[in-house]
Amino acid sequence: MTAQAAPFALLAELTHRCPLQCPYCSNPVALERASEELTTEEWCRIMAEAVEMGVLQIHFSGGEPTARRDLPTLVRYASEVGLYSNLITSGVLLDEARLQALVEAGLEHVQLSFQDSEAQSADRIGGFRGGHEKKIEVARLVRAAGLPLTLNLVVHRQNLDRLGEMLDMAVALDAHRVEVAHVQYYGWALRNRRALMPTRAQLERATAVVDAARERFKGALVIDYVVPDYYARRPKACMGGWARQFLNVTPSGRVLPCHAAESITGLRFDSVRERGLQDIWENSEAFNKFRGTDWMPEPCRSCSRREIDWGGCRCQAFALTGEADATDPACALSPFHDDLVRVAEMESGAAPPAFVYRRIGNA
Repeated sequence: MTAQAAPFALLAELTHRCPLQCPYCSNPVALERASEELTTEEWCRIMAEAVEMGVLQIHFSGGEPTARRDLPTLVRYASEVGLYSNLITSGVLLDEARLQALVEAGLEHVQLSFQDSEAQSADRIGGFRGGHEKKIEVARLVRAAGLPLTLNLVVHRQNLDRLGEMLDMAVALDAHRVEVAHVQYYGWALRNRRALMPTRAQLERATAVVDAARERFKGALVIDYVVPDYYARRPKACMGGWARQFLNVTPSGRVLPCHAAESITGLRFDSVRERGLQDIWENSEAFNKFRGTDWMPEPCRSCSRREIDWGGCRCQAFALTGEADATDPACALSPFHDDLVRVAEMESGAAPPAFVYRRIGNA
C-alpha cells in the first residue's frame, strides 16, 4: 500500500455546546454532552500528535468553541507546537477581554458566522436574540486587534435574496474573505431541508450577485462560493476527497474524515482515547473505506474526473440512496440525479415549514 500523505489541517470540534440553534448546523442530530468532551490534556496530546504527522493548521470549532473555558490554553499550546490557529465562531460569547486573551495566546485568524444582513431575520434563523448586533461588534473587535477576518455566510431560501447586502456588510466590516456557502443537506439541514431549499431562480440570481461582487470588490475581498449540490451537474470534491487532506476530531474524541461522516451508519470511527492519531489516519478501516479510487462504482471508476471530484460526497450518497458507495446524486451521470433535482424543485416551490431548531431533544 502506498504511504498515505499527511493531512494539512485538523478540525478540532471542542464541544457541541452552543447558544445558537441554527437549523442547518453541521453537527450531528445526536449532540454530544459536555460530560463526554475531551479534556485539556487530551486535546494537547492530539495537537502534539498532529504536528508529528505533519499537520500545519488547526481550526477550533464546535458547537461554539468559546464555550470552552480552556480555549486560550489550547490556542497557546497550538502556537507553541507550531500550528496555525483559526477560530470558527458565532462570536456571541466573545467580548474585548476574551478576544484579547486569545490574541495574546497566539490566535492567528477568526472565521465569524452570520445568518443574514437583517438583524431580525438573523436572530430568528439562529434562534438567539441580539446575536446579529453582537456579531457586528465582535467583527470590529477582531479587526481592531489586527487579526484577519473571514465571514461565513450560510445561505438558503430564507436569506438568499439579501446576499448582495450581506456582501456589502462584509466589506463594511473590513473582512478579508467571505465564504458564501449554500446549505449542504446533512444532519440538521437535512432535517430542515423543506424550510431551507432555495428555488433555481434564487440560485441563479445569487450566482449573478457573486459574479458581480467579485468584479466590484476585486483586490479588496476574496469570495468563495459553494453551490448547492441539489442543482449541480457535477459533484464537488468534498473535503478534497475522503481522508485525503483533512481530519476531524469530535468533542468526545472520535476521528472522522469529515464532520458529517458519522451519518453513515455501519462505519466504525476510532477514538483518540484508544488509538494514536496517525494510526487512525493511516490504518483505520473507516478512513481507508473510500480513500482513492479503487472503491468507486461505474460510471465513477472510468470517469475522467475521478481524481478531481473523488466521487463526490459519501455522506450525501448515503443520505439520499442508502448506499455510501453509490455515485453521488449531485452528478448528472448518477441514476438518482433527476430525482434529486425534482426534490429540490418540489420542496423549494412549497411554503416553508417552521424550523426544527438545533437543540438536544429535537432530533
